[in-house]
Amino acid sequence: MKKKTTIYDIAKALNITVSTVSRALNDFPTISKATKNAVLETAKTLNYTPNKLATALKLGKTNIIGVIVPTVQASFFASVINSLEDGLKDKGYRIILYQSNESLAKEINGVKALLEAQVDGIIASMSLETNETNHFEEVVKQNKPLILFDRVNKSFGVPTVTLDDFMAGYIATQHLIDKGYKKIALLTTVHQIKIFSDRLQGYKKALLDNNLEIIDEFIIYGGLSIKDGRFGVGKLMRKKNKPDAIVAGDDFTALGAIKKLIEIGETPPKIGVIGFSNEGFSAYITPNLSTIDQHANEMGKECAKMFLKMIQQGNPYDEVSHTVLTPTVIDRESTGRIYK
Repeated sequence: MKKKTTIYDIAKALNITVSTVSRALNDFPTISKATKNAVLETAKTLNYTPNKLATALKLGKTNIIGVIVPTVQASFFASVINSLEDGLKDKGYRIILYQSNESLAKEINGVKALLEAQVDGIIASMSLETNETNHFEEVVKQNKPLILFDRVNKSFGVPTVTLDDFMAGYIATQHLIDKGYKKIALLTTVHQIKIFSDRLQGYKKALLDNNLEIIDEFIIYGGLSIKDGRFGVGKLMRKKNKPDAIVAGDDFTALGAIKKLIEIGETPPKIGVIGFSNEGFSAYITPNLSTIDQHANEMGKECAKMFLKMIQQGNPYDEVSHTVLTPTVIDRESTGRIYK
């Protein structure tokens, strides 16, 4: 492999010092115009390209931000990343993306790798397995901005950007009730991530506010995937007491639920189904899926604004803020029943 040209090669070719080459490339006024021209011409001839990372490290700033997400397969996280990048690029920042794939071990490795890459800060959404914050504490110790979004731990004491997930669970359930459904099940996750416990409480509160019974066997704990949606529906529909609607933990789980319901002849909206995230496919499946819009683009914008504010402060954590977005219902065919 061809060796990359360095300033040492330019200095050797011109028989001058490395420091003179460096000053010439950086347009120091103490270097003569003739020397600058000779250095620039030689750099061009030798195909020299400056090591921007090395220069940045000398300045103590790389203009690179690490972003950790559970997965980029979900359009929710992809939309957050896209919006975040848009909000930062005009300020000269780039991002390095790391997927945890819902693994705490991979998340820990991701934080370590990003810090070793000398990123200026980290913006992260926790994996389903994450139940501690020791790895994130190292970011704070290095006095670098750390922002958690969507899946967060507010007791950790760093800035967060989240959805009002209690309200999300509430309005998803209320939407089904308003459509005439009365026996509403919930497919959620066993992992103790705050957003899912908040949605569970919102689901229960909506039932109580409408004088509907909370039926423990209607709450199915599992993973979040198409497979888990199919499994959850199979379990629910084998019961003697069957639900007439389902709140699914996310749109992928809802998709699995719909597929299974179609197979057993209970195609929505006969059994209502609503999901979370407004994934790209949700408007195009049959029947198309009612869902809770988590406003991914807005979440990305808020993360970018929060980061830029933090780097302007003497200490990034002088002022710790928490932005909470309001969820909205997107009403589609899968919850189309209206009768009492």
